[in-house]
Amino acid sequence: MKTIRIPILLVAVAAALSLWMVAPAAGAAGASKATVIHVVERADTDAVTNGDPNNDQLGNVLTFANKVYDRANKRQVGSDQGYCIRTVVGKAWECNWTTFLKSGSITVEGKFLDAGNSVLAITGGTGAYAKARGEMALKYHNEKGTAFDFVFHLM
Repeated sequence: MKTIRIPILLVAVAAALSLWMVAPAAGAAGASKATVIHVVERADTDAVTNGDPNNDQLGNVLTFANKVYDRANKRQVGSDQGYCIRTVVGKAWECNWTTFLKSGSITVEGKFLDAGNSVLAITGGTGAYAKARGEMALKYHNEKGTAFDFVFHLM
C-alpha cells in the first residue's frame, strides 16, 4: 500500500506546483490594459488666493478653474477646477482637482512640481469614470508653465 501512495502523492504535488506557477501568468495575461486619456490644460485662471501672491511661503493656496483641450490643444473637451497648497517653498505644491469631460469627471491628488513633471494618483470619478483608479502623468506642455499635459492612465 505504501508504494502506491508515494507515486500518487508525488503526482498530486507536481500538479499543484504546476497550477501554482501557471495561475499568476494566466491572471496577468487576462488583466485589462489601462485606458489612456490625454488632454491639455491651459492654466489661464491660476491665482494665489491665500497669503501674498508675491511672497512664496508655506501654506499659500493656489486655486484654478481652467479649460481643457484635446491632446492637440485645439478643441475644448472639458474643464477642471481645484486647489494646491504650497508645501515646499519654490519647489512643490500638494494638489487636488477634478477634470470634467463629456463622459464624466476624474479626480486626482498629489504633488505638483514647480520645475518638472510629476505623477498624481487618480482617486475617483463620476459617470464613465465612476470606478476610476490609476495615475495621471502631469507634464509641462510649454516652458512658461501656462499649459500642461494631463495623461490619465485609468485601470
